Amino acid sequence: MKTLVICSGGLDSVTLAHKVARENELIGLVSFDYGQRHKKELAYARACADALNTTHDLVDISHVGRLLSGSALTDDLDVPDGHYAEESMKVTVVPNRNAIMMAIAFGIASSRGARAVAAAVHGGDHFIYPDCRPGFVDAFEAMQRQALDGMGEIRFYAPFVHKTKADIAAEGLKLGIDFRETWSCYKGGEHHCGRCGTCVERREAFHLAGGSDPTLYEDPEFWKAACNV
Repeated sequence: MKTLVICSGGLDSVTLAHKVARENELIGLVSFDYGQRHKKELAYARACADALNTTHDLVDISHVGRLLSGSALTDDLDVPDGHYAEESMKVTVVPNRNAIMMAIAFGIASSRGARAVAAAVHGGDHFIYPDCRPGFVDAFEAMQRQALDGMGEIRFYAPFVHKTKADIAAEGLKLGIDFRETWSCYKGGEHHCGRCGTCVERREAFHLAGGSDPTLYEDPEFWKAACNV
């Protein structure tokens, strides 16, 4: 199955890229500059493409991103500390971000004769992000069947949509991924901050997966209080 992978450079999408390369025919990675507060993750997406010997396309939708205001990922707002299950994390939602990215990716996939677009949406994101839930995956795929009628049927491949971050970390460890070559932190410092939602979730995932976390965190112990460990 020829598959195009949306890759941010984070733990989830890099694991997905390796999974697709192992199980299907990976035809490339696509990343998006949507005006996020830092671009550090995008270098890791390109490194992933290089490691898998595939193409990497960076799509600039930063002008669109500037219109999607109100998120701590695009505006001058503080990124909250804590776990994703907390109500405060809703400030990290970028309205319709995944739908916009997926629409572009499906167009690229159609032009390349792909049979699937893969995205690393997962169960841990369901509480905060509506465009990571199973209902979104099913509805978007149905919409694309109409939008691309006569131009090929393309699947929305989301193998992690019912899995946890720990499941993804465990799969990545089995695949032998060097997780030092991934970036999750929303704050974009020299090292992962260890306090933002995605850092806490990342550290917890390795703990639950029973694997060693190679990530350097500015605050390596904060996750324990955030996760009540």
